[in-house]
Amino acid sequence: MLTLHVAERSQESAVLVDGAFIAAVGPYEELAAAHPSARVRRWPGILTPGLLNPYAPELLEATYHPDPREADSLGTEPIGGERARTLFGADPSRLGASARRGVQRLLAHGTVAVAGDLRARPAVDAVRRAGLAVGQRPPRLPGPPSLSPTPLILLPPLTEASPARFAVFDVPTRQDLVRQGASTCVATVIAGRLLHRSR
Repeated sequence: MLTLHVAERSQESAVLVDGAFIAAVGPYEELAAAHPSARVRRWPGILTPGLLNPYAPELLEATYHPDPREADSLGTEPIGGERARTLFGADPSRLGASARRGVQRLLAHGTVAVAGDLRARPAVDAVRRAGLAVGQRPPRLPGPPSLSPTPLILLPPLTEASPARFAVFDVPTRQDLVRQGASTCVATVIAGRLLHRSR
C-alpha cells in the first residue's frame, strides 16, 4: 500500500512510500494527483531525511534509561556516569531493556541512524531490531553525548528507491530545528514503518 507523507511547511518535498522504500519525492499536489489511492499522512512542520546521532555507545551502553515503573526511585531522565555503572554492575540484565528504551528515546528525537562502536550485544540487537542505520562516526565530536546533539547531523536528501527513512519536526524551517533541537520531532519513519509519533 502506498503512503504519502506531507508536512505543512515542506509541501514541495512530500514523500511517497511503497513498503520499505521511497517511491517518489516531490510536490504534494503532483504526487497526490498521480497516486489518488495512496493513504495520506499529514504532519505539522518540516519533513527531513532524519538525524544521525554519533553517540550510540555513550547513550545505549553507558547510560541507563529508567523504566517508567522506576520513576519514584530513579526518576525519568537518563542516568549516566558512575551511577549508571553501578546500576548495570548490580544487575547486568538491565542493559538490554535500557538499550531498547534508549532506542525509543532516539526515535523520539528524529534519529534514523547512529554511529559509534557498539560492543554490547543487547545494544547492538536493540539498534538492529529498530532498523536504525549505522553510519560513520565523525572524527571529532564537539559536544557531550545527547539525544539532541550539537550540531545536529542531518542525513543526505531523500531520493527515489532509497530506504524509507526520515523524520518530521514541528518547526517552520531547518534553521528553527537547529535552534530548538531534536525534541521537536513529531514522527520518525524507518523502513516505511512509523516507529514514533507524538500526535
